[in-house]
Amino acid sequence: MKTMAAILLILSLVGFFGVPAFSDPDALQDFCVANLKLSNDTPINGFVCKPASAVTSDDFFFDGLSKGGDTSTTFGAAVTPGNVLTFPGLNTLGLSMNRVDYAPGGLNPPHSHPHATELVLAVKGEILVGFVSTSNVFYSKVLKSGENFVIPRGLVHFQYNVGKEKAVAITTFDSQLPGVVIAASTLFGSKPDIPDIVLAKAFQVDEEIVKAIKSKF
Repeated sequence: MKTMAAILLILSLVGFFGVPAFSDPDALQDFCVANLKLSNDTPINGFVCKPASAVTSDDFFFDGLSKGGDTSTTFGAAVTPGNVLTFPGLNTLGLSMNRVDYAPGGLNPPHSHPHATELVLAVKGEILVGFVSTSNVFYSKVLKSGENFVIPRGLVHFQYNVGKEKAVAITTFDSQLPGVVIAASTLFGSKPDIPDIVLAKAFQVDEEIVKAIKSKF
């Protein structure tokens, strides 16, 4: 019995230490350029592959982040996405990038990315970047050109141009399609509406204030 127990212990240790930690599965092909025309609205872990015989070098090239976005928006900021929907060559590769342009005082409003961790690289200007943890602790830093700040997956965060000039950031994600939930428009601009009384109680304000905020969205 002691010998059998020793064998079982050894086998269990081999199984524990010999098996790698769970992670995304390895790709079974060199690439899988997305064929967006054949993909449905709710892809599961990737889009349908374009036939390899039809793939060209252009499928691995994207110049969308070379052009600044129009910051004459409500928040004075513009996000230019470089995800699988705009750059199909990213399909199944697990990464994407955005360019964010900010006018002076421009804000990328509080939001979260349910599918990805985000790494913010300041390219130009001074950008206040911050997020709130699940313990309700606020972490932030003012970034200047060449500096980074990482935002853990799923946490609410923002970027705000605190400088006097235009600012630019490049944001990188460990997902081909990070997803985005913008706090204000999600709560006050959803269709159908979240009941006024629910938001009034949640924010401890009068329902008329909720109605006024909803009118902005």
